[in-house]
Amino acid sequence: MVKNGPRQQALMQDILDRAAHIKLVIFDVDGVLTDGGIHIAGDGSEHKIFNSRDGHGMKMLQNTGVEIAIISGRVSQAVLHRMASLGIEHVYQGCQEKLPVFQGLIKKLNLDPNQVAYAGDDVVDLPIMREVGLAIAVQDAHEWVIKHAHWQTSHGGGRGAARDVCELIMEAQGTIGDQMNKYLGKA
Repeated sequence: MVKNGPRQQALMQDILDRAAHIKLVIFDVDGVLTDGGIHIAGDGSEHKIFNSRDGHGMKMLQNTGVEIAIISGRVSQAVLHRMASLGIEHVYQGCQEKLPVFQGLIKKLNLDPNQVAYAGDDVVDLPIMREVGLAIAVQDAHEWVIKHAHWQTSHGGGRGAARDVCELIMEAQGTIGDQMNKYLGKA
């Protein structure tokens, strides 16, 4: 199989076309923004490890006007603190069924599902992934999630996957240069 053959180029163009229309990116937390490990201390407190580059990618994407939301099945104070530090307003935790939350959010933001990207890693993410314009599986996602995704990140959950998502969307929307040039003194 030719790595950059016509079929692969057409598939990548389809992904970029989908990403060009995105106005909201929704991330799962465990397995996407973290490596999926759940660290529980002896006192019952939960700790999560987030990737700083993922966070910076999310801030850059927000600077371009794309909104970010979190929909997670678990509840964690660490998530609230991290999302507040990133300026993310739309944080939904304890969502055993994520699809109704998704439907309410896009109605609230007056968005069409095709204007939404969703990044997930496990089968609980599939109901939303099947509805959005750009369904994304992290590199180490469950095989069914990969099978139903439009695109797969090159990095695993908690190890740069969110940054991959943000940069793909900025690339497709022509905003990545402006975001990166800020650090080269060209803004």
